[in-house]
Amino acid sequence: MALTKRIIPCLDLKDGRVVKGVNFLGLRDAGDPVELAARYNEQGADEVVFLDITASKEARGIIIDVIERAADQLFLPLTVGGGIRSIDDIREILRAGADKVSINTSAVQNPELILEGAVMFGSQCIVVAMDVRKNHDMREGVTPITMPDGSVVWYEVVIYGGSHPTGIDAVEWAKEVERRGAGEILLTSMETDGVKQGFDVAVTAAISDGVGIPVIASGGVGSLEHFYDGFVVGHADACLAASVFHFGEMTIKEVKEYLRERNVPVRI
Repeated sequence: MALTKRIIPCLDLKDGRVVKGVNFLGLRDAGDPVELAARYNEQGADEVVFLDITASKEARGIIIDVIERAADQLFLPLTVGGGIRSIDDIREILRAGADKVSINTSAVQNPELILEGAVMFGSQCIVVAMDVRKNHDMREGVTPITMPDGSVVWYEVVIYGGSHPTGIDAVEWAKEVERRGAGEILLTSMETDGVKQGFDVAVTAAISDGVGIPVIASGGVGSLEHFYDGFVVGHADACLAASVFHFGEMTIKEVKEYLRERNVPVRI
């Protein structure tokens, strides 16, 4: 029996509220995170991701309160990311009621954190988020990926919300985080994020095919077809979206019914 594909709404949090913009600009309020998560629970979401975009120590108390409220009311896995830099941070988030933590910049800067977290809390608790961007400057040692127009690029890992290139090849980094014990990869293509033209299925497929752990596609959903493409063309194990759910453009139930009609296995 084929494993079911997961649909995951992502809630960006600022000062305890859900916000949404494009590239973190023009943020608008989208509601109370626990109320929204409860709605997605009712609609049949498979998981929920909370991303603390302020991610400062001052805001940590706010995110802990939100996690505790959500954990009391929800009956689905909760992943929390944003500003997690140490084992103590991971412990605090999990103790508040999260099922998994997502680490991004801190994983690049301190890869040992992946292994330490996996050993202490289990691989299933450690999600490594990867923000990637196309690089047309081909060089030795990178993974060539062919675009639909025939051009060849490689994908570079970027950190600090996409503002700092690292020179790290995304496919090789994905393999490394798997070796270090990550249980899952959350992959966001910076160029498709917020554009609503669909996931970057080229890099999603390259990474999904290159590792043995689940890959969550993120960045770019604007239609029901985009979810289908993420799974069938991008080979993703899960698809994540935000604004199309928050502002009522589609429901999780509609997405799953669309996918089921097209023989994509989902949990209804």
